[in-house]
Amino acid sequence: MANEDGNMQSPWKAYYGPNMGYVQEQYEIYTVNPDSVDAEYRLLFEQWGPPPEEEITSNNETGSTVASGVADIHLLRKAVTIGELVQNIRRFGHLKANIDPLGISENTDTDLLSPGHFGLSEQDLRSLPASIVWENADQTTKTALDAVTRLNELYTGPIAFEFTHIQDEEERKWLNEYIESGKLQEELKEEERKALLKRLVEVEQFEQFLHKTFVGQKWFSIEGNDMLVPMLDSFIDTMMDAGSSHILMGMAHRGRLNVLAHVLGKPYGKIFSKFHQAINKDLVPSESSSGVNFGWTGDVKYHLGATRTLKKADNIQAKITLANNPSHLEYVNPVVQGFARAAQEDRSESGYPKQDVSKAATILMHGDAAFPGEGIVAETLNFKALKGYQNGGTLHVIVNNRVGFTTNSDDSRSTLYSSDLAKGYEIPIVHVNADHPEACVAAMRLASAYRNRYKKDFLIDLIGYRRYGHNETDDPETTQPTVYAKVKKHALVTELYAEYLSQKGISSDLLAEYRAEAQRVLKQAYEEVKQGTVSHEEVHGKVDAGSKRLDRPERMTNMPTGVPLDKLREINSELLKWPEGFKVYPKLQRILQRRQNALDEGEKVDWSLAETLAFASILADGKPIRMTGQDAQRATFAHRNLVLHDSETGKEYNMLHRLPQAKASFALHNSPLSEESVLGFEYGYNVFSPETLVIWEAQFGDFANCAQVVFDQFISSGRSKWSQNSSLVMLLPHASEGQGPEHTSARLERFLQMSADDNWIVANLSSSAQYFHLLRRQAALTETEDARPLVLMSPKSLIRNPRVASPAKLLSEGSFQAVLEQPNLGIQSEGVERVLLCSGKIAIDLEEAIDKDKEKDWSWLHIIRVEQLYPFPEQEIKRILARFRNLKELVWTQEEPKNMGAWTYMEPKLRGLAPEGVKVEYAGRTEHSSPATGFQHVHIQEQQQILAKVLKQNSKKNIPLGR
Repeated sequence: MANEDGNMQSPWKAYYGPNMGYVQEQYEIYTVNPDSVDAEYRLLFEQWGPPPEEEITSNNETGSTVASGVADIHLLRKAVTIGELVQNIRRFGHLKANIDPLGISENTDTDLLSPGHFGLSEQDLRSLPASIVWENADQTTKTALDAVTRLNELYTGPIAFEFTHIQDEEERKWLNEYIESGKLQEELKEEERKALLKRLVEVEQFEQFLHKTFVGQKWFSIEGNDMLVPMLDSFIDTMMDAGSSHILMGMAHRGRLNVLAHVLGKPYGKIFSKFHQAINKDLVPSESSSGVNFGWTGDVKYHLGATRTLKKADNIQAKITLANNPSHLEYVNPVVQGFARAAQEDRSESGYPKQDVSKAATILMHGDAAFPGEGIVAETLNFKALKGYQNGGTLHVIVNNRVGFTTNSDDSRSTLYSSDLAKGYEIPIVHVNADHPEACVAAMRLASAYRNRYKKDFLIDLIGYRRYGHNETDDPETTQPTVYAKVKKHALVTELYAEYLSQKGISSDLLAEYRAEAQRVLKQAYEEVKQGTVSHEEVHGKVDAGSKRLDRPERMTNMPTGVPLDKLREINSELLKWPEGFKVYPKLQRILQRRQNALDEGEKVDWSLAETLAFASILADGKPIRMTGQDAQRATFAHRNLVLHDSETGKEYNMLHRLPQAKASFALHNSPLSEESVLGFEYGYNVFSPETLVIWEAQFGDFANCAQVVFDQFISSGRSKWSQNSSLVMLLPHASEGQGPEHTSARLERFLQMSADDNWIVANLSSSAQYFHLLRRQAALTETEDARPLVLMSPKSLIRNPRVASPAKLLSEGSFQAVLEQPNLGIQSEGVERVLLCSGKIAIDLEEAIDKDKEKDWSWLHIIRVEQLYPFPEQEIKRILARFRNLKELVWTQEEPKNMGAWTYMEPKLRGLAPEGVKVEYAGRTEHSSPATGFQHVHIQEQQQILAKVLKQNSKKNIPLGR
């Protein structure tokens, strides 16, 4: 060991503060294995031995002594500053990242990533060890300069990251460690790289074959974001290994055909046949018909979904489902979320369903313009942590082609990235360059790992471009000339990746070989289509799309749904028991206890109890129920109260969860303040789980129009377009109560306008027994070919109106009746000259008005309550009218304005069944643009005028109603 002498100055004087600590650390490593430290340190230790335990002071040039503490402060300040630089690289590295394939993004200010911004020189960075400024530094990263260089490689490459909006520190730490440990950069094996290239070639050649073969047709090419398909492959593979038996997918039209072909395994021939259709005579209107036979209309090729069962080794298999979707882009999102929740829940036992989020995984593909532009996206993201809707994490992919139809990004959003909306929901975001295949796969693996670990959403912004216009017949150069000048010169991703692989020692001949094979398979499939051996017919799910008409059987309207009275009493008694020590709110307790004798002779069952007994008896039959709505647990009008709250502790108790008779689950959730996403979710849940009675209740029926897209594109037409069955129940509070325009109408006229092809049931009831039987009938129809959605104009004030309450006998016997006759009227059939037909609340108003004048001679009048408006009960009404030989007038009476309600739907039907010589008239409010007046006194006067005029005997003249 050399010693310090007068001719040789100790080298340790050059080291102090953190530097001395680093040297001491290197010496400890040296004592274990001399070869593990750099040669310069090895030589230093050989010549001078161990560094001193205590720091040595150093003389400056002027000969004054500088205390080591002063030097430490200077270095510590540098360390802190470098630490800020490190954090900036993590936070803002995405601004400098190589994530733009075409280089068309505007330059952003990246000064925050520059050492010079912090007053740091390269020597400053060299002077500190990496471990002081970067906690994840490995043994090969020596200095702070090495650390900064490495971090720039990780955070400004073809993958960029945004994690700092995540509030959970443990999650942020895990994400950063995943990136900085090198796990994200693990290289693919040679066979994996070859398989990836082959997959990209299949994607490419499929699109090019369509371009050459079907000129002038459109299908919304995936080109420019080809990597979406291999990324989906990776997601499915990872989730299957994690135990998912269902993979649920939703996407818009762009790239759908490619995903159908390569991810869902739909044969090429089936896809080509949709371009090259032969005429199916069974679907062509006949001479006596003006519409498609059998009621099945189908949909365009790029809206259709599919399912596939995929098997792996070790008996691992999963069902892959791509949901049908209309052109309304993001509206499939909540539907797929509903699929997933249904797939994850076990509904076989009482109580809430038991959820296992590993059973199903969800991936949604979004458009870059639609993600920030469509409100349904934010509504659906809000499901992320809600107990009634969360599904253990959805993976989102923005298939980002940098343009919305013809609209540039700076005209379609106010944010830097289209993904910025997700920050508000604390969803980690990764941006990745679609021209870097292995980076895309790495991003998907990170996303999948995060989802499986934290059971939360993750978003990948797949940044590519659109190689053609909005569709294949559109010329994009008229609106994006400079962009498409670059696109024309831009190499295909297959060529870029093949070149990269050749640098890795993989033969460059593979690209040509894979292309030749893909072309051979495509040509063979098309030849089979031309030879007529491939059918273009689509059959979805359980419904045969063209084998029979959709006529309703008579048994549907006469289905027995009564429950024996002794069974109802047993159930009712159990419902009035609550856990020991549970303190029900006193006022509510008194209300509930009134139900104790409601099933006795001479008593009546109100709307609320009828509903509760219907639910309980359905559960006793082994049928699960799911019900949601903004106030579904209590109900907007405080009539339900199935979830009680301890008046002292606030603890919840669901009355139907401890019911001994229940043989299935009962989920009752208050929903977020949303109609569109919640209704879409419930529709999806019901489609996926057809055995469940799924119910959505609007806060007021007026608000149902906030979900108009779901009604129009999914619920009313899903069976006709996609053969997609649903038995979803929609409770829409409706009636003119003098509460103003916005709490009056569920827009009954719109649902009746959409009624066709036996697509759903529309009803407006007037008794609790009818509600009881209708719910039980709807439950019985689930899982059958007769299952249809039910649109119910549910009551408001009638909920507590004693005239709506029914004796228990009506619940224990009989079934739902499509029409009801007013009791005590129409007895002397020869004298009846006027028949009033009505629906819902006005029937009760009429009954009350007649009862107030009991002594009057009403022999000239009869009233028919049309409880089921669609399917229209024509035969039942005809049978009633046949009794009245002297009938002169049929009057449709309603409280809605003439241009609303059921009148325009009912008028042609009533004229069609009216006996010869019988006039068909309207009685109600005049036409209005608004559903109701905002003045209570005007409402009352209008209502009285309607009643007075229809109840005045004047059969020889037209009734002067409705100016």
